[in-house]
Parts: sequence; C-alpha cells; structure tokens
Amino acid sequence: MLTEPRSGRLAAWGNALLAGIASPDDAVSAVVGEDAVHRVEGLPGESGPVGLSLALGRLRALGVTGLRVALPVPGHPLGLSGPPEFNARALEAEEAVVCHGAAFGLVPEVREAGPAGDVHVEVLWRCLPVREAPPADVPSLGEAERELAEALREATEALSRLDVAGSGPVAEAAVDAYRARVEGGDGEVLAPGYPPRAVRVLELARRVGLLVSVANASGHGGAVSASEMAARGEALRPVERTARRARVAAYNSVVEERERGVR
Repeated sequence: MLTEPRSGRLAAWGNALLAGIASPDDAVSAVVGEDAVHRVEGLPGESGPVGLSLALGRLRALGVTGLRVALPVPGHPLGLSGPPEFNARALEAEEAVVCHGAAFGLVPEVREAGPAGDVHVEVLWRCLPVREAPPADVPSLGEAERELAEALREATEALSRLDVAGSGPVAEAAVDAYRARVEGGDGEVLAPGYPPRAVRVLELARRVGLLVSVANASGHGGAVSASEMAARGEALRPVERTARRARVAAYNSVVEERERGVR
C-alpha cells in the first residue's frame, strides 16, 4: 500500500501533459521514476512498442482528453468498465489506466532484465479497447475523504482492541521509511493541476495504507487464536478497500472535475 502504483503516476502526469501544464520530458521522467524504461504497445497506427512521449501524443491525437486509474482486486473491479478481456488483464496486474475521450485502456506488464547485480525494471503498457461506461465503484473526493476518516478511526479502535500494536521493529521501520519518503519529497505523487483536496485525500489514503501495512507485518501480536486472527482480517479488509477507492478518486479527480465543468 505504500508504493504508488505505476498507473497513478502515468494518469497524474499524463493528465498534466494533456492539459499543457507539464512538458513531455518532465512527464515521462516522473512516470518512469526508478524504472529503466516504459513503452506502449498496441497503439493504433503503430506496428510495435513506442516510447511514452510518442504514445501520449498519439493518444491525444486519437481524442484522449484525460486518464483515469483503476485498482481492481478479485471481487472488486474498482475503476473498470469492461470489456472482459481488458478487465482480466487489469485484474491480473491489479492496476490499469483508462482513457477518457477515446475508448482505450493501458495495462502494465512489469519485468526485470539484466545480469545479476545490475537488474533493472522495464514496463510495457498494453493498449487495449475498453467499454465507454462509468468506472465501477469510484467515489467523489468528498465521499472518499469522509470514508477514509471514518475507516481510519474504526480500524485504529478495532486493532487496539485486538492488541495489534503499532510498535516493534517492523512497525518502527515502516513508519521511519514513510517519514523519510515524505521528507525527501517522495510524498509529492500528484502532478501539477490537481486540486488541493485530491492531494489531501491521497495523503490520507497513504497514511491509512501505512496502518494496514504495519498491522499486516506485525505478526500475531496479541491475536493468538484463530478467531482473533480472523477478527483482525475482518477489521483490515474494509479499510484497505476504502483506501484503494480513495486513491482512485484522487487520481481521477481532474477528469471528474472537467466532466462536471468545474475546471
């Protein structure tokens, strides 16, 4: 939950590029991050994989005006609209980007390459047709913010009752890593052009993700029986789902506001 999805970086910076408030070089650099290279395959008019800059330009020429994020998991097709082939690929990757303005979607395939000691990550985005329909189960920013605050409070209370404490070496390391990322600037995951509320919602979703990560990594804590372990899982599942919905709402907010005529 603490690592931002590649689909989030592509949608955020792709939206900034499409809006003319980020340069192609800046957008591509932000999307690629620490990966070695990103390419896009399956674009209409292209016989093979092309670079991100060319791909985003081609999508704009095809009518794409915005990019949305999908973060589906089994039983929860969050952000998807079909068809089944695209949904299946997105579900396998647990993320995807869905274009607004033209019926295309992008699913990442991530692989490691290079010799031992010099391994690098390459990403190939598969461009596939999608169904033009409202994305599944995506809340508004306001709904996401309210749900997150409630989920954080309820999960904290439930985990405290179950003696899943936010302490110990694993928890302390997770908190220290999160603080270092924020202080080092890695917390700025949204691109220019996003409303302040989207930044706030995404930051809260990351904090909720930290809670889930710490609770999952903290071993059995005081939950020594099977029923107590099941109770912990029951407490964490809805908060993890809420955090994913909020992330999608934050990344998609620029497109949603444009549709409503806010911007």
